Amino acid sequence: MSPKYILILILGAAILAGCSLVDEDLSLCDTEYGLDYELRMVTNLSTELSTQLSMTSDITIASQLRTYLKDVFTDFAHDVDLGFYDDTGDSLRIHRETHIMDANQQSYTLNIPKRRYMHLAIANISENGLIALESGDSCHTARLMQKTADTIGNHKTGLFTARLPMDIVEGENQSFEVKLYMANCATSLVLDTLGSSIRDIEVFATGFATGFKICDSTFIYGRSPIVRAEEVETGDDGTMCFSTINFPSKDLIGTKAVIETEEPFVSDEAEGSLWEYHIYCTTRDGTVTRSFLHVHKPLRAGQYKILRVRVLQSGAADTTDPTVGVNVTLDWSQGPSHNVEF
Repeated sequence: MSPKYILILILGAAILAGCSLVDEDLSLCDTEYGLDYELRMVTNLSTELSTQLSMTSDITIASQLRTYLKDVFTDFAHDVDLGFYDDTGDSLRIHRETHIMDANQQSYTLNIPKRRYMHLAIANISENGLIALESGDSCHTARLMQKTADTIGNHKTGLFTARLPMDIVEGENQSFEVKLYMANCATSLVLDTLGSSIRDIEVFATGFATGFKICDSTFIYGRSPIVRAEEVETGDDGTMCFSTINFPSKDLIGTKAVIETEEPFVSDEAEGSLWEYHIYCTTRDGTVTRSFLHVHKPLRAGQYKILRVRVLQSGAADTTDPTVGVNVTLDWSQGPSHNVEF
């Protein structure tokens, strides 16, 4: 995997007359310092596309997916939210700045007093559509939280965050490097429908985090919503493709996570699975076949995962992926009843 970079240079030439924070000693605002922001996009996107869509017939599908995901796996920062917090006591936010960048490089003037800070940075939140910064007045409570609904849509942007202790001292010209890393991820389901008798298909996914604690760099797993996968045109009558953009799944035992619910994380029908695809195929005779794909390999931040399945004549999904278990219900009479709110 080859990392790509954005270098955002913020030069802090603190000006005495402009350093006007409440309850701060203005005599401590006369030192020049700089902050170098590096948005670091490390992903397996290209590797996954070339590995899973390696046939000549897959070239168009791979191109369509790359276009669909261009605002998620990107080396471009649209907006940044910069918070500077007291590093002791109740860790309250002392100063906040938000900027629209729309560029790979940009310079700002940052005027804050000399002292110790915990700095939190967020990129690409304003146009995400599903994610908001909550409890941002305190460093240890600041988190990115997803809108709550039984069924949700996709994140619209790739989210990046960073955290850095800063000690701005008197009489020194200082420089700080702040590296931002991706906090969400994406999946795609590619279905070979040749020979099947389906007339309609709906795809959903579940098992993903609902929030992210920025200072601790830990994901929050509440009651996992159903994510409605969005269809991506393939240019191939015999192939369909659906994608989701979301927070990561739970990782393997021993990794960092914050559990904020008593709800079971894995499906009752597949103990040990970490996340799932739910496929509802309506056949020509009007019956619905439901297939659950239970994935036992974690989906991590910055990662892209493609699953390929073949849809049988009955509408059942079949896969040769050894990390995926399949549970099929034929003639599932209720049909999908997900209520999309976002």
